[in-house]
Amino acid sequence: MSTAEKLTADEQALLEKMISGEINLRKIEEHLDKDGSAKLRRAFLENQRNVELDHVSTYSFDTEAVAKKNIENFVGAVQIPLGVAGILKINGDYAKGDYYLPLATTEGALVASVNRGCSIITKSGGVTVRVFKNMMTRAPVFKFNSLEETKDFYDWILLPETFSKMKKAADATSRFGELLEAQPFVSGNNVHVRLGFDTKDAMGMNMITIASEAITKLIADEKGVPCISLSGNMCTDKKPTAINAILGRGKTVIAEARLSAAFIEETLKCTAESMFDVNYRKNFIGSMRAGALGFNAHAANIVAAVFLACGQDPAHVVEGSLCITEMDLADNGDLICSVTMPAVEVGTVGGGTSIATQQECLKLLGVAGAGAVPGENALALSEIVTAAVLAGEISLIAAQAAGHLARAHAQLGR
Repeated sequence: MSTAEKLTADEQALLEKMISGEINLRKIEEHLDKDGSAKLRRAFLENQRNVELDHVSTYSFDTEAVAKKNIENFVGAVQIPLGVAGILKINGDYAKGDYYLPLATTEGALVASVNRGCSIITKSGGVTVRVFKNMMTRAPVFKFNSLEETKDFYDWILLPETFSKMKKAADATSRFGELLEAQPFVSGNNVHVRLGFDTKDAMGMNMITIASEAITKLIADEKGVPCISLSGNMCTDKKPTAINAILGRGKTVIAEARLSAAFIEETLKCTAESMFDVNYRKNFIGSMRAGALGFNAHAANIVAAVFLACGQDPAHVVEGSLCITEMDLADNGDLICSVTMPAVEVGTVGGGTSIATQQECLKLLGVAGAGAVPGENALALSEIVTAAVLAGEISLIAAQAAGHLARAHAQLGR
């Protein structure tokens, strides 16, 4: 049955006004609640494109809350299959214990691969994870009329008293956000000021955008220089860039696990040497020859699956792909496997984290909402994501070293 056949007389009258152009998709909310508006939009789309939208009409989250802060022109929901991998033993500063990893994906074999990696790591004593840097960035850009003005502004930005003023202005906009640094980058008569913030348990882009605007207003008052754009792409948000790979963005995290040579031969049906060789020639030589910014097998696969499950911004998978996967042979023949993730951009409050299904996945990981110590839940999630990526990398490299990749995809990813 089409959506139009389920309408009341009043709803049918509104639909006819939508079809005639009297009421547009957005304005229908002036006449109906969020669920009713979604129903009318589906009916309108079915009428306009001769399709049926039965499946997208099924959802369990709070429509009012989602339509208020997560989506516009709401029509329903798209379902993504959710699997679980684990147990994964994590030895982090914030994530400590055995974890089941929620992974949302449509790629057959991915969950099985990560699950195998979890088993390998856990049987080898677990994965050690550490956060090296925690700073979300926004970089407004300013334009000047001469090189003299540019240099004067550059020098002024670097003054300790200037930073104190910027910090006071930024910190006043949020209870939790804290300005950590302001780093200027110059190109001709343009200056990008890369502002770094601690955003506690939030991923923090909304928070720091508001704080950055306060800083630009301070700069306009102090120096008479208008901001050309609040985001000048030196941040860099949702784009693959060397600056994020080098300086980091969000959380910079490293995970490491040690696999014995005997265990690799018995369990993975390959050798430590062959895994080292595949990683070197694939992830380093191949990536370098291709001009890649990330040096990994499929880190984005795991980042995307965890992000979708846990309400993270899926566009930040771009930064997750900057991962560097290393496999080194120890003197005793063991294989030391690690991933360096320079830009893990996650939060446990705000954004999509409050949607019911994503909230349940965060609860499964024990990191839903704000931590008892502000920031600790987001830090724990960043460690979990990085540990999960290592599991996926070890599994895939082992499969390629053993020549099992095509077979696994034939069995599970048809």
